[in-house]
Amino acid sequence: MSIKNTDLVHAGRQDLRRLGVHALPVDLSTTYPLPDLDQGTASLDALVEGHKAADNPVYARLFNPTVDRWEQSLARAEGAEAGVAFSSGMAALTACLLALREHGTHVVAVRPIYGTSDHLLASGLLGNEVTWVSADEVGAAIRSDTALVMIETPANPTLQLVDIEAVVRQARSVPVLVDSTFATPVLQRPLQQGAALVMHSATKFLGGHGDVMAGVVACSDEMAQRLRQVRIATGALLHPWAAYLLHRSMPTLKLRVEQAQAGAVALAHRLSKDPRVSAVHYPGLAKGKAKDTLNRQMRGPGSVLAFEIDGGHAVAAAVMASVQLITPAVSLGSVDSLIQHPAALTHRVMEEGDRQDCGISAGLLRLSVGLEEFDDLWHDLDQALTQACLSGRQAA
Repeated sequence: MSIKNTDLVHAGRQDLRRLGVHALPVDLSTTYPLPDLDQGTASLDALVEGHKAADNPVYARLFNPTVDRWEQSLARAEGAEAGVAFSSGMAALTACLLALREHGTHVVAVRPIYGTSDHLLASGLLGNEVTWVSADEVGAAIRSDTALVMIETPANPTLQLVDIEAVVRQARSVPVLVDSTFATPVLQRPLQQGAALVMHSATKFLGGHGDVMAGVVACSDEMAQRLRQVRIATGALLHPWAAYLLHRSMPTLKLRVEQAQAGAVALAHRLSKDPRVSAVHYPGLAKGKAKDTLNRQMRGPGSVLAFEIDGGHAVAAAVMASVQLITPAVSLGSVDSLIQHPAALTHRVMEEGDRQDCGISAGLLRLSVGLEEFDDLWHDLDQALTQACLSGRQAA
């Protein structure tokens, strides 16, 4: 079932009429008065155990009502029992790994994923061991101590699609975590395909305006309780002002995603016919099995694409230096278009051989399409490609 604008507009706001307000309230308190010590003690115990709420919030690291409102909104969007928000996407992933440690320390993961997520798993910083596999090798990699299977689809930065249902079947009883940042709940709802956890870097599309950093996990009530315990212990709670900005952005999420997607479709087709571009990676251009996965799993190809140009790092850097309208910067999902070089930026923390195995070449650029007019975006890309190719020929 696709997400409704009505849900995005009203989720987490049901009590505003009773409160007598129209705009979302923001609670910036770090501590809360305790009129009764026994009530405070009972509330503290409940929250530390991971319960959703208590009679008294006690302290902002334990609970914040503004954050809770946005969690309700995101859970409704994903069709989940609960949402748990964090200070960043990486904090959200860290909490998932720590929360599942009681089931084992082994993780099965399908590359590519976001570079820092890759680094966190590969480095063993949290005491996890990772086995990297292709999507059809997940089942063979499962062990008795496997606590989690992780995939990202569409994948960062190559836009590779992973069949969620197929991975879930292979994982059997092991929970599957899907990083669905690129798709958002508008285009993909992994819980409907059997995933146990859906993670977003909410900094991206969910925030949508480049002014908030956050992460969130949508999951069952049982898993949410464990995640809250980790969040309290590690201090990774989302700030209430960030939660307010995220909640304020939810009513326009579907409109923003669909508008940006329309621009990405047009740009991907134009770039795919451009002789200056050697390859375009975009779900909307998929064929065969990938196209079937797109049609079954998503409600559109999204607004992020990647393209490759001959000349490697130097020519790619020249494109980034030459754009005037598009912003040369990391991140994605903003109302304005952003272009970046994965090998030198978002995925630089990976080993060079691993990057190459994932198809992250020196000539690969990732473009997050915003809400600008197509003609304006194409004009900027066209002149940047011309300048970059000219500088490449001169350097040669």
